[in-house]
Amino acid sequence: MKLQHEWSRATPTFDDKNLVSCAGLVPVMGLAEQAGLSELIDQRVAFKSTRVASAAVNPAGKVTSVIAGMAAGADCIDDLDVVRAGGMPRLFTAVYAPATLGQFLREFTHGHTLQLASVLRAHLVNLAARTDLLSGIGEQAFVDIDSLLRPVYGHAKQGASFGHAKVSGRQALRRGLSPLATTISTATAAPVIAGIRLRAGKAGSGRGAGSMVTEAVATARAAGAAGEVLVRGDSAYGTGAVVGACVRAGVRFSVVLAKNPAVNRAIGTIAEDAWTPVHYPGCVADPDTGELISDAEVAETTYTAFASTTRPVTARLVVRRVRDRNKLADLFPLWRHHPFFTNSQESTTAADITHRRHAIIETVFADLIDGPLAHLPSGRFSANSAWAICAAITHNLLRAAGTLTSPRHAVARGATLRRQIVTVPARLTRPQRRHRLRLPTHWPWTEAWTALWRNVFAPANGPPAIA
Repeated sequence: MKLQHEWSRATPTFDDKNLVSCAGLVPVMGLAEQAGLSELIDQRVAFKSTRVASAAVNPAGKVTSVIAGMAAGADCIDDLDVVRAGGMPRLFTAVYAPATLGQFLREFTHGHTLQLASVLRAHLVNLAARTDLLSGIGEQAFVDIDSLLRPVYGHAKQGASFGHAKVSGRQALRRGLSPLATTISTATAAPVIAGIRLRAGKAGSGRGAGSMVTEAVATARAAGAAGEVLVRGDSAYGTGAVVGACVRAGVRFSVVLAKNPAVNRAIGTIAEDAWTPVHYPGCVADPDTGELISDAEVAETTYTAFASTTRPVTARLVVRRVRDRNKLADLFPLWRHHPFFTNSQESTTAADITHRRHAIIETVFADLIDGPLAHLPSGRFSANSAWAICAAITHNLLRAAGTLTSPRHAVARGATLRRQIVTVPARLTRPQRRHRLRLPTHWPWTEAWTALWRNVFAPANGPPAIA
């Protein structure tokens, strides 16, 4: 591609009020309203007193403005100005300036973030009812829990402190804030966020995990999880609080146990002939011998966890062992053992494969970091908490829009959905007094975009509800 010479002498002007750069926000925000987003905010988010009298006026309009900006690619408060460019005020009502939205976010307290978190859960349930967001949830659902550390660099960030993070595969201390998140997925549906809670950077990974799991399981049930629900987590969540929450909720669990003398003794009781090679998806066999190149093996034993507490739990201890590649490996084998605690009814190898799919939550974190959680933009902790919850609502909304677009978009990354579906330029026209969006010819994803529009605004669905 080469620029035509005459355009190097052209004069650019930003003066067209009939152009919009994010026409895809029309069906996306229409879907949000059909799932009752504004009504939920009006019902559940209430400001009794404010520092600035006008800051908390119309919370539904302001929260949806933040979500629309995030769906268009905003990762800081100033970027939310994208929803005011060109003809956007002709497409949407209650379009607010970034300064107004930042002032609104700073009015949030811990109680208000809990109210907004309940909106996240209820809106997810409504989206699941409106779309195939969680297809197959009636048979089996997976609830995953994990945390991440988002680094911050300013000294004015409330709650910022040094916590553990992995950088290039190595443990490091980084100053930041630590969101704890739960996701819901199925065998055929990509994960969506059931809850997200911002914590100080130094907070332990498992802090608050028990209540988060309880809320996530209740959300999954409300979204249609009538069958088995499996809660998965790494060693930070192999605790009495998480396992107890699973037992009380009547769901199955699969969590890693930190190795201690009791766990090591249990591993030592496994007979040598009990170990079975595990065939992971995509594993490679040696073309000469036919043996798996991966030497991972699994076995299991019965184990009673939390025996010193008032609520011990007895279940299966499934152990995966991998040969330790060291200089003496040819003389005698050394193994690294990775145990997890589960009450699932799958076979040993199937339980191991299912447990390792817990890593699917990392795809959600990657989407958030590549989008709204690239920054935690405010100095106030509660404002950043509200920002994180809005990012979760946006993630679920884009995921639901993808299911109405095409099978490929149903599992696409958030960046892909923004680029192909949301940030589509259009000109607003009104021939014969009928509103029309004129979009680019030869848009590569015209068919998918049109499918989303038709699925959102089909006559059976009706127009979005008036906030």
